Amino acid sequence: MTASNPSPKRLLVENLAWSNDVQQRDPTYFQRLAHAQTPTFLWIGCSDSRVPAETITHASPGDLFVLRNIANMVGTGSNSSSALEYAVCVLEVKHVIVCGHHGCGGVRAALLPENDATPNVNERIEPLRRLAHFHRKELDALPTLDARINRLVELNVQAQLDVIGHSEPMSRARKRPKLHGWVYGLKDGLLRELTSEL
Repeated sequence: MTASNPSPKRLLVENLAWSNDVQQRDPTYFQRLAHAQTPTFLWIGCSDSRVPAETITHASPGDLFVLRNIANMVGTGSNSSSALEYAVCVLEVKHVIVCGHHGCGGVRAALLPENDATPNVNERIEPLRRLAHFHRKELDALPTLDARINRLVELNVQAQLDVIGHSEPMSRARKRPKLHGWVYGLKDGLLRELTSEL
């Protein structure tokens, strides 16, 4: 599918073609997939349309349990806490990956004055604003806004890992998953590991 034809009908046509292709190669694929999900990874990423987790990792359906939101934030809201709880306490994923991406619009917004037209976004990224304030000296020393954005992206990944590591669901997990912090480069399509538990 190309950006030049983004109609909903085109999405349905592409889905039909994909389903037919999969079933031709493996007639029982969907029956097996429908039986149960046993993903190895919880992927916490940004909602940015240029960073689709399954595509950039070449993962198959069933490999990743995915939570996406603006600036890959984990907080006390029911959306992220319930996804984390289900992943670590029910699905018992082995790894939790927080993946930010350079050039993140949510991170950029946290470094600029609040936009009155987006009050929900402002509320969502308030922890990012506090993180930027905490690291103000380091960020101000960088030469460009893009450099500050990319550094705050990295600091945010680390901060979200800290939130996850001290979360209530992680304290109840029967098998504690390993935590990983990654950053995706929009300009080269590559993932870079910031941190990983051994």
